[in-house]
Amino acid sequence: MIPTLPDSLELSPEQFRNLVEMALDQLVPHLAGVADLPLDGTAADPDATTIMAASLRQALPASGTDPRALLADLVGRVVPHSFTTISPGFMAYVPGGGLLHAAVADLVADTLNRYVTVWRAAPGLAEIERTVGRWLCDIIGFPASALGVLTTGGSLGGLSALITARRARFGDAEFRHAVIYTSDQVHHAVTKAAVQIGFAPLQLRSIPTDDAYRMRLDALAAAVAADRAAGRVPFLVVASAGTVHTGAVDDLRGVADLARREQLWLHVDAAYGGFFCLTARGREAMAGIEAADSVVLDPHKGLFLPYGTGALLVRDAAALQRAFGGWASYLPRPDAGWDGLDLCDVSPELSRDFRALRLWLPLKLHGIDAFRAQLDEKLDLARWAADALRAVPGIDLVAEPQLSLLAFRLVRPGRTEAELDALNRALLDRINARQRVLLSGTTLGERFVIRMCILSFRTHRERVDEAVTIVREVVRELASG
Repeated sequence: MIPTLPDSLELSPEQFRNLVEMALDQLVPHLAGVADLPLDGTAADPDATTIMAASLRQALPASGTDPRALLADLVGRVVPHSFTTISPGFMAYVPGGGLLHAAVADLVADTLNRYVTVWRAAPGLAEIERTVGRWLCDIIGFPASALGVLTTGGSLGGLSALITARRARFGDAEFRHAVIYTSDQVHHAVTKAAVQIGFAPLQLRSIPTDDAYRMRLDALAAAVAADRAAGRVPFLVVASAGTVHTGAVDDLRGVADLARREQLWLHVDAAYGGFFCLTARGREAMAGIEAADSVVLDPHKGLFLPYGTGALLVRDAAALQRAFGGWASYLPRPDAGWDGLDLCDVSPELSRDFRALRLWLPLKLHGIDAFRAQLDEKLDLARWAADALRAVPGIDLVAEPQLSLLAFRLVRPGRTEAELDALNRALLDRINARQRVLLSGTTLGERFVIRMCILSFRTHRERVDEAVTIVREVVRELASG
C-alpha cells in the first residue's frame, strides 16, 4: 500500500513501482477478458450509466484517497460504462487499437518528462521526433524536402495544414475571394477547420461524388472554372484517402494533375486510409498521394496506436516554418539540429508531450513488416466480409470495400425509403444488442446504411465470421417478425 502523502508529491522508487503494479493489477485482468466484454457498456442499463457519471461530479478533494481502491473503482466501475474500443468486435467508426507498447512508451516519456520542441533541450529525443516524421513521409513517398510533425489527431493536423497552405499562398494578405474544394464525403473536421481559420462557408465548395463515392473530377474542374470566371481565387482542394462514410479513395492522381494545372494546393485527408500505403493494394489504391502538398495521417488508426496520435506531413518544410515559425528572447536560439529548426517552429504547439516515442518504440521493437502484415489482413477480412454479406438474402452492398471499410443495408421490395431506413436502424440495433460486434450507421444521400470498419490489430477472421453470422441471424429474425 502506498501511504497518502499530504505534504509531498514525491514518490520514492518503491512507491512508484508499487503504484504502477497496482495499475497493472487492474489492467492485466481487464485485457485478458477484453474479447468477451460488452461492446457498448452504456446500452444495457442507461440509467446505471447516468448514475455512474453523476457520481463523478465531486468537489475538489482536500486529501488523498487509497490508490488501490481508486484504481479498482476507475477500471472496475467507471470504464465498463463505455464503448470497448479495444475489443476485436469493435468495428464501429474507425477502431482505435491501443498497442500496449505505446503505453510503455508513454510511461517512459511521461516519467522522464523531457522538453522536445526545442532541440537544445533534448537533442536525442528531438531527433527521434524528426526521425519518426521522416518515416511517415517515406511511407507515403514524400521527397527529402518534406517534414512530418506529430499532432493529436487528424483534426489538428488538418487545421495546421490549412493554415500552412493559406500562409504559403496569401501570406499576410486577405483571402476573402479564395475558394476551397472538397468532396461531399469529406470529413467534417476539414470544413470545420476552414471556418475556424477565417474562411466563410460561401468560400467552400462541395463537389459531388460518383457511384463509388469518389470525387468527380469533371465536377471539380467545372467548379474551378466557374469560380475563376466569376473573379474568385481557386486556392485549395482536399482529396480523401479513405472517407469516414464508406472508406472511399478519391482518384488522387487525377486530382493531383488537376491541382497542378490549376495551381491549387492539394491536401489529402488520409487519416484513416494512409497507412494502407504500406501494402501493395493500398499503394495502388492511393497512387498519386505522393504528389500532394500536405497529407494528414492518424497513427492511432492505421498503426493501431492510442488515441491522440496524429501526423501532418508537408512536402515543403519551409512552408511549415513560414506558417508557425517564431522566436522569443526567453527561448534558446535555434541550434544545429533539425536543420536549424526547432519543433515549435513547424507546429502550433510550444509545450507538448514527447509524442514520437509511442510510434518509435513499437516500430523499433517489431519493424514495419509486422504492421504491413496486419494491414494486409484487414484488407482480406473486409473483402471476405463483403462477399459473405452479399450472400445474405436481402443485403445490398451499398459501398464495396476500397480499403477495410464497407457499407450495406437491408432492402425489402415494396418498402418506402422511410420504411427501409427504419428497418435498417432496427437491424443495426439488434446486431449491436448481441454485444459481440459493434457496427455504426451513417447516411448516404437520403439512405441510412450500416458501416463495418475492420482495423483493430485484435480483429481476426473468427470475429468477422461471427459478425456476418449475427447479421444473417438478425435478418432472418426481422423477416419472421
